[in-house]
Amino acid sequence: MESIKKYIAECIGTCVLVTFGCGTAVAVGCASDTGSGYLLTALAFGLVIVAMAYSIGNISGCHINPAVSIAMLIRKQLSIKDFIGYVIAQCIGAAVGCVILGIVFGLDCSFGANRIQAVWESGSVGGAFLVEVVLTFVFVLAIIGVTSKTENGAVSGVVIGLTLTLVHILGIHLTGTSVNPARSLMPAVFAGGDALSQLWIFILAPLIGGALAAVVYSYLEKE
Repeated sequence: MESIKKYIAECIGTCVLVTFGCGTAVAVGCASDTGSGYLLTALAFGLVIVAMAYSIGNISGCHINPAVSIAMLIRKQLSIKDFIGYVIAQCIGAAVGCVILGIVFGLDCSFGANRIQAVWESGSVGGAFLVEVVLTFVFVLAIIGVTSKTENGAVSGVVIGLTLTLVHILGIHLTGTSVNPARSLMPAVFAGGDALSQLWIFILAPLIGGALAAVVYSYLEKE
């Protein structure tokens, strides 16, 4: 029963992330030359993490991201069974979020799907892959670091939310910023087209970035 509650919390959290984060991107646009829309999208993703961290964090840890879950699996803070349960719940939550976006904005909206951005003149598959690995590494490293000490509990949600905002501020211009396979998977499925052809980047690269963060932090904290 306890595991089921964790999975439900992860489902709700990821649904909120997609609904408000991707929904803001759809509503205001997130092209770097539009100014406020770009920043509003970055803030929306960060603020969702703050809200969810202080609401479901004490239930599931508020991963709402397979890249975070794989890092916790590597650090032996999550069992294989719960890792699988978390990822399934996260993907279901992302799908529900997309259904909400489809109802609100119409099924022809972008759903905030990740793509290599056309304005990134030097953008390439390899470059996009590297960007997502680096962004996810920084994000997950911050999560592991701030949650590794119990005395940080009062501020951890704010730190994690601001870090997600930070990586979006750079990443939106380049890849739309994934750092989260569940957040990318379902919007791509609903949007279709080139979002599906590039989807592998936004699944594999964040998982590698999250795993690297876990390995590096585990090495650094050893005495």
